[in-house]
Amino acid sequence: MGTHAQPKSLQGKVSREEKPRRRARKRRPRIACPRIAYPRPGRRGPRRWIPSWRQWTGSLTLVLATLGCLFALVYASVDIPDENATARREANVYYWADGTQMVSTGEVNRQNVRLSEIPDAVENAVIAAENDTFYSDSGVSPKGLARAAVNMVRGQETQGGSTITQQYVKNTYLSQDQTVTRKVKEFVIALKVDRKKSKRDILQGYLNTSWFGRGAYGVEAAAHAYYGIPAKKLNPGQGAALAALLKGAELYDPSVSGANHRRSVARWKWILDRQVKAGLMERKTREKYTVYPEPHKQSRATSLSGQTGYLVDVANKYIKQHTSLTDKDLARGGYKIHTTFDQDRTRRLTRAVRRVLDRDIDPKKRAADKGVQVGAASVRPADGAVLALYGGVDATRHFTDNADTSGVPVGSAFKPFVLASALENGARTRGTGEYEPVSATSSYDDNGLLWTTPTAADAVQGRGSAHPTLAQALAKGGNATYVRLGKDVGWDRVRRTAVASGLLDSSMARLERTFPIGTSTPSAIRMAAAYGTFVNRGIQHDPYSVTKVVKGDETIAGLTKPRARRAMDPDTAAEVAYAMRGVGKSVGHPVAAGRTGDQDRLRSAWFTGATEDLSTAVTLFRTSPGKARLLPMSGVGGRSSQRGNVFPVRIWGDYVNSLATDRS
Repeated sequence: MGTHAQPKSLQGKVSREEKPRRRARKRRPRIACPRIAYPRPGRRGPRRWIPSWRQWTGSLTLVLATLGCLFALVYASVDIPDENATARREANVYYWADGTQMVSTGEVNRQNVRLSEIPDAVENAVIAAENDTFYSDSGVSPKGLARAAVNMVRGQETQGGSTITQQYVKNTYLSQDQTVTRKVKEFVIALKVDRKKSKRDILQGYLNTSWFGRGAYGVEAAAHAYYGIPAKKLNPGQGAALAALLKGAELYDPSVSGANHRRSVARWKWILDRQVKAGLMERKTREKYTVYPEPHKQSRATSLSGQTGYLVDVANKYIKQHTSLTDKDLARGGYKIHTTFDQDRTRRLTRAVRRVLDRDIDPKKRAADKGVQVGAASVRPADGAVLALYGGVDATRHFTDNADTSGVPVGSAFKPFVLASALENGARTRGTGEYEPVSATSSYDDNGLLWTTPTAADAVQGRGSAHPTLAQALAKGGNATYVRLGKDVGWDRVRRTAVASGLLDSSMARLERTFPIGTSTPSAIRMAAAYGTFVNRGIQHDPYSVTKVVKGDETIAGLTKPRARRAMDPDTAAEVAYAMRGVGKSVGHPVAAGRTGDQDRLRSAWFTGATEDLSTAVTLFRTSPGKARLLPMSGVGGRSSQRGNVFPVRIWGDYVNSLATDRS
């Protein structure tokens, strides 16, 4: 069927629904799609192909709009990331007792400092060298970004033209990759960081994260690596020399080569002049710095060789015992550790040990001299501070610290504790079975009975006259006397006296017949501290090696000096110290209280000597690589060495003589 024809009455008329739609179509403007007339009509020849100014403007506007949209998209999508692990990692820095730096340890040699600790002259040198508009710019360099893009097209490195803020962002948040992608991220993050952080915070972060060569990250580590001082002591000349390194330490470290030295000097002069030009330094100040400040020659600021590694180990051990810090905490770094170690005494003790070993021990000549080891330590009796130690030939080659090891029998050096216990507790005398007071002048008779100071009647009967007094037996050997004395006093009492004096309970040997003559195995540090009790009027101090640990603005708790304890009566301590002076006289030091022995059959040799100012213990023994047991001492150093017993005395004497000579 065909379509139905519309009635004439309705033809030409519009329905109610259709009328609004038609009115809307009439009001809607007609959009004309622009026509790009290119090649240009009405032009002939080459002119047809030259765009008009309208076409140029339109194209440029389109490009800029596109770039703007892209930048807005990138800006919105890139956030400030978390700091990378390397930027957070710092070194642990250890200081000598006088406050000078001993060593910094850790995978990253960095010690963060506040900007207030960095001289203005150093800040100004860095700003003049790297970014003299730092305080007024927006944190980025568009020219640098453009240069990076051009360099990438040319196949060259993208580095160049970064502001201090951009370099800080690269050090702290990004990798060191040289790509346009990383450069764009650096640009965007720098804009955001500049808005979020103050310029002072950015500059502080930059100075703490920049690479200066010689293993040093940050200006504090660099100051120590190049000039051996903290950053706060840098003068304007030294600050300019360090600022020159920021252009590339491999090219500007003056100690590397002559060419490096020339480049460094030239840039140093330029930085100083640049500061004047930028208004960051007065001309009269510039005129003071005309001679290049030559840095130290060492290649790195850190080393655990020699005795340093042993010192660090002792300090770390003490920290872990007295604070909540663990190995893991210390491994994260960032701690400033102030120790009790005296640099001069440590050097003198090391020199004394090496001098004696080089002169008297010859492994090539005598098989008995192979495997000889020495451990030594000095402690201040007044408070227990560990001032010096010798742990072995080199901490990077001999890993056991001989000054802080247990396992070496102490021999006759233990006898003073037996005498002290007898003086404190009394002993079973004259066969009565009762404990009676004794003195250093007491002696045993032929029947093995201990007598106090002989009376005239005793002398007539010969009691005490044929045998040495306890003091004499202490100074000249007398193992048999002290085996008897230890039994008469009581081994447990002797043990308590030794521990009260400062030896560790864990180092005490089994309570048996030979216990009084030194089967226990204290460390040299503990022996030095315990002998300090005798010259300190019976007041005992546990040895300590760390005075303060700081991280950031926080001082770690738990490192107060150990409390003093009374270990024995002052008269007891004085009598024991007096009895030991005979040994001191034999080595030229009548004021010393010391003990060694030539009758020991144990596999070690000891000497411990003390004055009111310094107590030092020295031990010598033999080991075989990979074996725990000590080797015999017979024949060490030749027949006249008394099984090595003469060598600890020589080391001690050489050491204290060097100290006395220096004081005089």
